Amino acid sequence: MKVGGFTFVLHSHLPYCRNAGRWPHGEEWIHEAASETYIPLLNALYDLKQEGCSFKLTLGITPVLIEQLADPLVIGHLAEFIEDKIHRAQGDVERFDKAGEGHLLYLAQFYLDYYKRVLTTFNERFERGIVSAFKKLQDEDYLEITTSAATHAYLPLLERDSSIYGQLHTGRTSYKRHFGVDPSSVWLPECGYRPAYYVDSSGKSYVKPGLESFLAQLGLTCFFAETHTVEGGEPVGKAREEVIGPYAGISRRYVVPLSQCSEPTQRTTYLPYWVRTPEVAVIGRDDRTSMQVWSAEWGYPGDFNYREFHKKDGISGLQYWKVTGSKVDLAYKEYYDPYWAAQRVAEHSSHYAHLVEELITHFYQETGKFGIISAAYDTELFGHWWFEGVDWLQQVLRHVSNIEVVELTTASEFIKKHPPEDVLALPESSWGLGGGHFTWQNADTDWIWPIINEASLKMEELVARYPEADGGMKKILNQAARELVLMQSSDWPFLITTGQARHYAENRFLEHVNRFQKLTDIAESGRADKAALALCNQIWELDNIFPDIDYRSFADREGKVSS
Repeated sequence: MKVGGFTFVLHSHLPYCRNAGRWPHGEEWIHEAASETYIPLLNALYDLKQEGCSFKLTLGITPVLIEQLADPLVIGHLAEFIEDKIHRAQGDVERFDKAGEGHLLYLAQFYLDYYKRVLTTFNERFERGIVSAFKKLQDEDYLEITTSAATHAYLPLLERDSSIYGQLHTGRTSYKRHFGVDPSSVWLPECGYRPAYYVDSSGKSYVKPGLESFLAQLGLTCFFAETHTVEGGEPVGKAREEVIGPYAGISRRYVVPLSQCSEPTQRTTYLPYWVRTPEVAVIGRDDRTSMQVWSAEWGYPGDFNYREFHKKDGISGLQYWKVTGSKVDLAYKEYYDPYWAAQRVAEHSSHYAHLVEELITHFYQETGKFGIISAAYDTELFGHWWFEGVDWLQQVLRHVSNIEVVELTTASEFIKKHPPEDVLALPESSWGLGGGHFTWQNADTDWIWPIINEASLKMEELVARYPEADGGMKKILNQAARELVLMQSSDWPFLITTGQARHYAENRFLEHVNRFQKLTDIAESGRADKAALALCNQIWELDNIFPDIDYRSFADREGKVSS
């Protein structure tokens, strides 16, 4: 008898980097993720399907990533990238064979076979259609693919509700074009949530609706939240790394006071809840299962037998070393052995499946309720960062599908079969550092947000001026909307804050700001002449994302949306 459900919730996202530079920052982010995560994941899932395994999981793919994975230019560059990996591995085979390096020769041949299979399956099994291959799995009821904000904008910091709606509407439209159906679930970028609050502006007072109101308008009936957002209390897991407090830097007059959001009612990530009204449900990330992977201290990826990510061969760039030890300097890492790594994958996948069974059974015995474990991770962790991670995912799905008491499910399927019985008012929060907004708004990024919010307001003004534009002016306004959503990407402040690619992120942000300003200057002038259209076409060639974007979805919504 099934007593509870389980779903992986894999969140796939990369910034917009189509034709915007290559190594070390730019389009190669997509090439690495596709060759090391997305294509291997597809192979793992299609292999399970051929076995007759009745697996299910929830897979989020952000609209900006979907658009790029379906772009012929990106796909062409991806094939070149994989071919280069094959060439590098072949070179290492010859080099190590000549040097008499037996184990390194074995590893180089391992990589050569690995990348050859990636390229072969990419070209033949999936016919270069990564998005369509995932679509097929959804059509056959193995996956639920969730949508997100168009460019993974951090919604709680968008001052204008027009941009929140526009981001979600554009994402939903993109989803429908690629998958042929409307999405049901949505991944709020960075699990960033904003409840309803009061605002006083221009002499009037009104309610800014919670994000669930926008979701309900767009037919999105389920989203995901960080553990502490649902359970209450201090951040845990991924959000616990900062000690500034879960709601630091957030100062609003909420419709439901923050103190009431933390009342110790029955709050557990094992159950879904309606958010404020019975229209949109939330599912919280299960911390116990998630930490088996996320924890830097005892998570599986840190096992000493797994491949070391950070050390690369000086000639080919391939990774020939294992973790070896938690405090072992890169200079002293030992050589990797895929055989022993595979043994650990078998052990860790079995351990995880038994943990799922134990936790879901315990919850049922304690409450008598059919609960759910939602284990949320960044998809790119598997394969790219944790090389063995895709094999681990495959084996976990195989194990759990054979557990009598656990039902593999997807988020929306679970909500339909087991609707929430209670309503929660969630606090403003995220799964970022400290559970708040610090990662995206701090001393290093404060300058970004006034520019974004001013651009959002300008877009509203242009929608009001041109409620039904056509011809050249419509084309210019739609391109301006593209530049608006691209400048709103959460990736730019994130990369600035973390220092991973600060100057690159600053330049990319300012490029989109500059293009937006040029286009809106044309619209404000009212002259969509030949020169204006030539500039618009030039910008379109650079940023041809979201071909069906509608600038009118960015109309003024302040004080006009019910909470």
